Amino acid sequence: MSEDLPRGRKVVSGYGDGGFRIAGERVDGSVILFPERFLAWNVSALSDLRPEHFSDIIASANEVDILLLGCGDVPPIIGQDLRDALKVHNIVIDAMGTGAACRTFNILLGESRAVAAALIAV
Repeated sequence: MSEDLPRGRKVVSGYGDGGFRIAGERVDGSVILFPERFLAWNVSALSDLRPEHFSDIIASANEVDILLLGCGDVPPIIGQDLRDALKVHNIVIDAMGTGAACRTFNILLGESRAVAAALIAV
């Protein structure tokens, strides 16, 4: 899949052991991922999430139509307050396990969709 993507796209090729492999680079901890960049994300559990944890995504709202939230390995139940905080910026959140979020990000990236992912490390 990565061969079909434009150069510089941040494909997730692996996850686990507390981090990710993004564009061939090992990244420890949780991350916020955009098609062309990623940032460390200071979240270690779904229960930690607050609207302020999404400030980097909100600041880039013009680049994001859908936000994939990788919830680790717990059931992805997201409060309405968080959904509303992102909806105000026209960002739709789709919560799922971290592995599924990584795979879905890669698919949407391949379709050149305006996607971002907030991934809790497992």
